[in-house]
Amino acid sequence: MAIKEKIEASPNAAGVYLFKDKQNSILYIGKAASIRKRLKSHFSKTPLPKQKALINKTKDIDYILTPDESTALLLESALIKRYNPHYNVDLKDDKSYPRLKLTVNEEFPRLFITRKLKDDGALYFGPYTNAKLLRKALTFMRMTFPLRTCQRMPKKECLNYHIGQCLAPCVGKSGKKEYLRVIDELKLFLDGKRDELLNLLNLQMKEASENKEYERAAKIRDRIRALSLVIEANVKNHTVLESKKVRFYPDQQVEELRTILKLPKTPHIIEAFDVSNIFGKEAVGSMVSFKEGKPDREEYRRFKIRTVKGIDDYSMMREIVSRRCRRILAEEKSLPDLIIIDGGKGHLSAVKKQLRQLRLLDLPVISIAKRLDKIYLSEDREPMLLGKFEATLLLLQRIRDEAHRFAIGYHRLLRRKEIGLSELDNIEGVGPRKKVSLMRHFGSLNEIKMADIEDLIKVEYVNEKQAKTIYDYFRGKSI
Repeated sequence: MAIKEKIEASPNAAGVYLFKDKQNSILYIGKAASIRKRLKSHFSKTPLPKQKALINKTKDIDYILTPDESTALLLESALIKRYNPHYNVDLKDDKSYPRLKLTVNEEFPRLFITRKLKDDGALYFGPYTNAKLLRKALTFMRMTFPLRTCQRMPKKECLNYHIGQCLAPCVGKSGKKEYLRVIDELKLFLDGKRDELLNLLNLQMKEASENKEYERAAKIRDRIRALSLVIEANVKNHTVLESKKVRFYPDQQVEELRTILKLPKTPHIIEAFDVSNIFGKEAVGSMVSFKEGKPDREEYRRFKIRTVKGIDDYSMMREIVSRRCRRILAEEKSLPDLIIIDGGKGHLSAVKKQLRQLRLLDLPVISIAKRLDKIYLSEDREPMLLGKFEATLLLLQRIRDEAHRFAIGYHRLLRRKEIGLSELDNIEGVGPRKKVSLMRHFGSLNEIKMADIEDLIKVEYVNEKQAKTIYDYFRGKSI
């Protein structure tokens, strides 16, 4: 396929792209919020002089999709470090670029952003070219790899522990062995070794389940879900979606979905369900609706799990699908043309059993396994593989990720409400808006405690007087 055709067929989505020469060697690696737009800018009619040599040598283009541009930033850096392409700018000696620092020289290591490169025994990742995206990526990593952020170990667990973003080694909530295991997983993630990391976590989840450590197994499972949103990072072994000569539009994707799944009619309305019960608490469910292949956010629904105690994904999924369908029937509205649930054969069986009780035998239901290309159509058959159907894969990926994002977002909202007041609520003049801004800017309460007035002033909605009030409060001075 010609370069121009590949560009036209490339996705309007975030990811990493790779230019290759006639020997299939990697010439250049870049990231983009929209792969298609960025590729078009590279191959414009009048490329810059420094780009001409690269463009002339490029004979093929490959790409790897990621959930967002911040994840693409991490992946780009890992791949550049691994393959050292000739045309990538060498930033190794430029100390002005931000890096990630993992303090493996400490008993309980921390991960944070720094612009200083020291010979102190810590591990440094990067450099990275976009500090804003790096901060966003760091937020994701802190939610997925629950490490401490405090400069000094406190005597009491902080807010981060209560929202599931720290293992609280300060008060013995986790041992050193468990903490260092998370550090090893984080290293694999930052090195772009996704498959190795997911295999390791799956083994840990299986071991925890066999030992009847169900809460630990649930924590690992939710980390696997979060990490599964990051598309394959190993270029040599990954399967990049085959580019086609046509550009896919939502209506084309919906029609291809009907053909592949042999549905009785075109799935104009698709509803997808997911559950989230991180740490076995505040179990919730979500339902997202897609109309003609596009999100219909007015129809999104959230569910608090009412009838299920403990960790039982099958029963939770059965409950939220049942409640949704009963509501539609009671209001005499139209049922969706297709239901998608996040899970495997067991989840599908549980939901179909519930639909039979509601006499909805003809309502099409499929489940999506952890590997996106495995689709279960029946609890009695092996899954269908969709590796060669790019349009369907992209549509299902979009729907599944949206359902998962919506469920996780609701779960975090409830957890924040459960935590309620924090120390910030005791400071005069710090209302909900300033509290959110402070937490977003610094990432944790401990970072706020350690901040100087100059740093506090940089926070949105915080002026100099309020910054001094916050600073004095945490230094124990009279205000």
